[in-house]
Amino acid sequence: MNRFFSGLMFAIAALLSSCKTYHLTTDSLLQQFADVKPETKRNYFGVFPLLFQGSVTGNSLRQIKVLDKNNKVRVLRITNHTGIKLTTLDGKSRIFVFDTLLIKDSTITGNRSHIFLLDIKPVKLADIAKIEIQR
Repeated sequence: MNRFFSGLMFAIAALLSSCKTYHLTTDSLLQQFADVKPETKRNYFGVFPLLFQGSVTGNSLRQIKVLDKNNKVRVLRITNHTGIKLTTLDGKSRIFVFDTLLIKDSTITGNRSHIFLLDIKPVKLADIAKIEIQR
């Protein structure tokens, strides 16, 4: 089972590493999440002829202002494929799906996947060194 999760995380990291990466500060993230409410998202997945419905709780944000590698402001549309990578002060990183990110009591939570509902270990805002958005 542990090998499965390791393989899944490698696959997610490989997919996200080939995408454009943007960054933002913790303060910017907090400002943009000021009026965001939790919402339930419905997802459909399957292999023909089977179709399954799942749901995940996430944020209601539809777009986010980020900085590109030249520090130019960009506005990204949030989809269920938008990823986020949080790097903490101790150098550890957590990659998960952006639209599952929730901020509560100065702590960030989220899910690694819409399908498997694998929660990340909560991260305190004060412990974040870098935030990257991957698209």
